[in-house]
Amino acid sequence: MHRRFFLVAIPVLLTFASCHMVEKDLSKRTWVDLSYAFSPETIYWPNAAGFEFKVDSKGMNENGYWYEANSFAAAEHGGTHLDAPVHFAEGAWTSDAIPIEKLVGPAVVVDISEKASGNRDYQMRVVDLQDWEARHGKIPVGAIILVRTGFGRFWPDREGYLGSAELGQAATLKLHFPGVHPSAATWLVEERDIDAIGIDTASIDHGASRLFHSHRVLYKANISGFENLANLDQLPAKGATVIALPMKIKDGSGGPLRIVAFY
Repeated sequence: MHRRFFLVAIPVLLTFASCHMVEKDLSKRTWVDLSYAFSPETIYWPNAAGFEFKVDSKGMNENGYWYEANSFAAAEHGGTHLDAPVHFAEGAWTSDAIPIEKLVGPAVVVDISEKASGNRDYQMRVVDLQDWEARHGKIPVGAIILVRTGFGRFWPDREGYLGSAELGQAATLKLHFPGVHPSAATWLVEERDIDAIGIDTASIDHGASRLFHSHRVLYKANISGFENLANLDQLPAKGATVIALPMKIKDGSGGPLRIVAFY
């Protein structure tokens, strides 16, 4: 009887101790929130519906306790959000179908901010990825590429961030901000094995794009996109871990994203 108890108890105790050690370890890490809060100031594509927030209840109720409840409405693609692969690839993963393990991984922060500061239409090239590897080693399997353009400094100023503050379909032709060149997207798909890619602008493709080639190349390979990321300047080039958990919308092409990193 006693021996059986110990045989059962020891693994349980070891598991508890292991979890406790992990919890303590994470509490000592540096955490960075890569998400912007959603509000009426949140930037959306010029022809998309913005974020709407309505207070339904706020205050002491008739039963004598405080109660708050709100309603919100928004387009899938705006603010810090997920692009599910189906957004630009028929039959690819929807928001709810993306495996959890594809939303967590080692961060590879590729800094193109110096090049983008002098050219709003700069697109990350293969050479930028190769330069990163020359300094930090080969991009690991399952990596989440984070492209730092430096445009987060403009948020939430629409004109500075997008290149135009205008709204409507015509305004989509006036956008100028950095992105990922299709050749770099193709190289990542064919030469490396990544799980996702994110950027601190409103689109994986640069603002002047009309055909969204980088979206199409990456998403066809079921590589998810994270757009309008915050605080990429607070992450090291390598060594951080990303956790990106989007709203789980059935059959969705995207949705609001809470994304964090720790190192």
